[in-house]
Amino acid sequence: MPLDAVTTADVEDVRAFLAAVDLTLSGLDAPTVRLWIERDVAGAIVGCTGFELSADARHALIRSVGVATEHRTVGAGSRLARHALDEASAAGAQRAWLFSRRSGPFWQKLGFEPADRGALAAALADTHQVRLFVASGQLEREVAWSRAL
Repeated sequence: MPLDAVTTADVEDVRAFLAAVDLTLSGLDAPTVRLWIERDVAGAIVGCTGFELSADARHALIRSVGVATEHRTVGAGSRLARHALDEASAAGAQRAWLFSRRSGPFWQKLGFEPADRGALAAALADTHQVRLFVASGQLEREVAWSRAL
């Protein structure tokens, strides 16, 4: 299925989808957050992926990579994650970062390694997700991952 860039008309559907798959909702409508979705033949969102660049565009925070339960285990997550990585690289990013407390083995298969969450927060201090995690105190509970692009 093709991936479509998220438009303002899609944001509420994306918000509902990401809430259902238990992912962060911060900044979904911000112009700095780049998102893509995959819809099934009925028009329902079945996958999402995206990233947000640092101010210097050297770092990308991979985020919002989610797959509907009924579409998991068939490679959809890897395909969506690779799309975000490719797009971030094409946008000039040299390093990808992400937060994941539950999906470490998935991200490791894509070349990610455990990273220092303070280093992530410093590299991507201006992103919505980092600002939210710092302000809420959630940053201290997160697990950071990183890989070169």
